[in-house]
Amino acid sequence: MYFYLHSRCEEIPDLSTHSCAYKTACCRIPFVFLSHMNIALHQVGKRFQRHRVFKDVDFTFSTPGKYALLGPNGSGKSTLLRVLAGMQRPSVGRIEYTDNSGGIITAAQVYKHISICAPGQELVEEFTLVEFLKFHFSFKPVLPGLTVEKMIEIVGLQAAANKPIYDYSSGMKQRVKLAQAIFADTPVLMLDEPCTNLDENGVQQYRDWMDNFAGDRLVVVASNDPREYYMCRERLSIEDYQ
Repeated sequence: MYFYLHSRCEEIPDLSTHSCAYKTACCRIPFVFLSHMNIALHQVGKRFQRHRVFKDVDFTFSTPGKYALLGPNGSGKSTLLRVLAGMQRPSVGRIEYTDNSGGIITAAQVYKHISICAPGQELVEEFTLVEFLKFHFSFKPVLPGLTVEKMIEIVGLQAAANKPIYDYSSGMKQRVKLAQAIFADTPVLMLDEPCTNLDENGVQQYRDWMDNFAGDRLVVVASNDPREYYMCRERLSIEDYQ
């Protein structure tokens, strides 16, 4: 699931050696990114028809800060994360996004400042890893000091860098999902069950990335696995809002 928008193509490079999917997707939009973003929920609730997922969530997620959304499977953690990210609207209540000076960020602009990794997220699998990262980071800025080549080295997928992503294993795809989120220079990082499909080496890699690259961002992790939210000092149980 991506927040990419289509616009007129600018400074199109020679795409003759790239895949058809890469050629059709190489459109870039310049964004101005913030260093901080706070998210305030005011009596927020979510309902699907007659099923109430959560209610009366009144909480502020502040930068810098690391927060865990906890609860058993099916309790609504992922739904709350999507509501926080602006991907779903709350059924009741309101959400306020502000920058470090207190200025309001409109709902239409929120996606520019958030990076997300979630189980339902789709990669552009026709791309090679090199193509995908170049495409993704034409829409989001990369953390200082990183390049596509450096990211591929960190992820450990040099040997597969020029293979289409549809040939990757589920664990390799998860590492790519994590990389595109964690290595983006956005003030907010949201992770939903980030160690899905990872083996023990992959879990350690995730921890290393969070220790080295999460920085002073606002981080929200939806999980019921302590290995995934080990860095989160603030912890909210979704069951407290049901």
